[in-house]
Amino acid sequence: MYKRILVPLDSTETARAGLKEAIELASQQKASLCLLHVVNDFPMMMEMSTSINFEQYLEGLHQFGRRTLDEAKALATSAGIQTETQLVTLKGGRVSDAILRTAKAEGCDLIVIGTHGRRGFRRALLGSDAEAVLRQSPVPVLLIRAPEEAK
Repeated sequence: MYKRILVPLDSTETARAGLKEAIELASQQKASLCLLHVVNDFPMMMEMSTSINFEQYLEGLHQFGRRTLDEAKALATSAGIQTETQLVTLKGGRVSDAILRTAKAEGCDLIVIGTHGRRGFRRALLGSDAEAVLRQSPVPVLLIRAPEEAK
């Protein structure tokens, strides 16, 4: 039985599918949700733009993350699920590392994460945070595939 489920979110259909599955599971298990959005502070952006532009860009990413979390929380709470949100700014490193740190810090006993199911060159080029979470997580991970039209 799961008590606390971590759900990493972005704006993709894949993440929304993961959220829906997590809400259903939390409802069945009487679990709470910890919703996470990671803002990746791209170090190269600092070199490519002025600090003012970079700060504006970063603030835009934070606003987007807050909106994403607010929308997801509204959906979960309307289903009667106790829900908390976290916005994390990653200063270098991988998003998967931030997900795993949050799972540990928040005492989560399951991670539900969407995966795009990329293969070949696209996977090599874009990487797979879901795969890295799956390989390194000390708690169970439920991967939710992308809806067919989102691939």
